[in-house]
Amino acid sequence: MKTESPHILVVDDHRDIRDAVTRFLQRNGLRATSAMDAADMDQKLSVGSFDLIVLDVMMPGEDGLSVCRRLSAEGSTPIIMLTALGEDTDRIIGLEVGADDYLPKPFNPRELLARIKAVLRRTEKTQMLAGRLAGQTVRFAHWTLDMDRRWLVSDGGAEESLSNSEFRLLATFLERPRIVLSRDQLLDLTAGRTAGPFDRTIDNQVSRLRRKIEADPMRPKIITTVRNGGYSLSSDVVAAS
Repeated sequence: MKTESPHILVVDDHRDIRDAVTRFLQRNGLRATSAMDAADMDQKLSVGSFDLIVLDVMMPGEDGLSVCRRLSAEGSTPIIMLTALGEDTDRIIGLEVGADDYLPKPFNPRELLARIKAVLRRTEKTQMLAGRLAGQTVRFAHWTLDMDRRWLVSDGGAEESLSNSEFRLLATFLERPRIVLSRDQLLDLTAGRTAGPFDRTIDNQVSRLRRKIEADPMRPKIITTVRNGGYSLSSDVVAAS
């Protein structure tokens, strides 16, 4: 059983911000390490183990969106993105490329801490699900999900990898087949937070997942939209060894 406190990697090119965030997290019982850019982050990831990455969007060299896309494609560590105030485009793209949550600058450090704890709780729950089904597959519609590798394989042999946020969203649906889940319920189950005004997080993540599993994402038959209700997995789910 893991007894050490979670280890957070703070990636931001502004020294004052990354140092202040790192110290704040350490004062609140977390281990925290800082990195000044993507290259520094890669070096630290190569030699250390981290439970979550706090990642700034605007950085010299490889920017945060590119980093998030790259790490999410590897099914890597959960990511909370820091975006410039009012930059909705960065926020939306960040969620689409696999970020687990976002926070606009300037931010209250206590809110960041709350977001970190919420993402870690959701990640732990998802890992527990995978642990119960370790060595097994979950079948739904015309897909088989390998819970260990987080790979989707269609009946025709096509393979799709899943980011952390995609895996968590799909696992949430698989646990509750044919049940209508509201956007607020899905956000609470996958990110541990409530939706703000005009929050499109779940809609964006559902659209991204549909592009991977639906024959026609514009006319979905697996994850369906329920008017004034939310979304539902319109398929039976079977776990098999």
